Amino acid sequence: MSKNPATLRASDLWVGPSAHDVVRGVDLELVPGQPPVGIVGSSGAGKSTLVQALLGELTPSRGTVVWGGRTVSRIGRRDKKAFRSAVRHVAQNGLVGIDPREGVGKVLNRALADARRAGRPSSRTPQDLLEAAALEPRHASRRVHTLSGGEKQRLAIAVALASRPELLLLDEPLSAVDPAMRGEVARRLADTAAAEGTAVLLVTHDLELVERLCPTVHVLADGTFVASGPLREIFADAEHPEVRGLAEAAPLAAQRFR
Repeated sequence: MSKNPATLRASDLWVGPSAHDVVRGVDLELVPGQPPVGIVGSSGAGKSTLVQALLGELTPSRGTVVWGGRTVSRIGRRDKKAFRSAVRHVAQNGLVGIDPREGVGKVLNRALADARRAGRPSSRTPQDLLEAAALEPRHASRRVHTLSGGEKQRLAIAVALASRPELLLLDEPLSAVDPAMRGEVARRLADTAAAEGTAVLLVTHDLELVERLCPTVHVLADGTFVASGPLREIFADAEHPEVRGLAEAAPLAAQRFR
């Protein structure tokens, strides 16, 4: 068991958005300074529900999610800002709440100011954040609504990095990014996470992205982890029907991993 106080740990987690548990008996540990962890699985497997529970947005029916010795679903309002600055979430539509008429530079400056107020100051500039998300300096003068879907997703990552998070939870973060560009975004994100000691959880359908970024991958099926390890090893020994289904849905990617 890790002694890192910033570790986010789910233990025997059973949770769902209603009386029905979508996630059943999951154990997961995310430790700052360790390599990224991936989760793959078909739609409805419970991936987004698991992320919601890790963020404290859902209360488990059994088991716990703990961060820094505290149960995340019980973190009080006073400490919630610190938690949300240290544990950042980037969803598929990651710019919720941002005025699309605002300039990109203004959005990033505000994110840096919010980080300072939350006790997580950074010497980074908006240009540094753009570079970390594989966006060019010229994007700082653009307005958010002029960005493409993929550029908006990369901006959401830049905003999340402003607080130098201890943990970064990514739920389909690059679905709108051009496939040819995803590798570069993944490389820069991996470099930033390694330099800052940020733990990364990547939840995605993109097998190539998770293979590129995550040495350890969990396959989620019917709310439980049915296979874990390097993705190449998982596909080389595809015993579970969910693993075979993933391989059949992306045969070219799966073939390359074998």
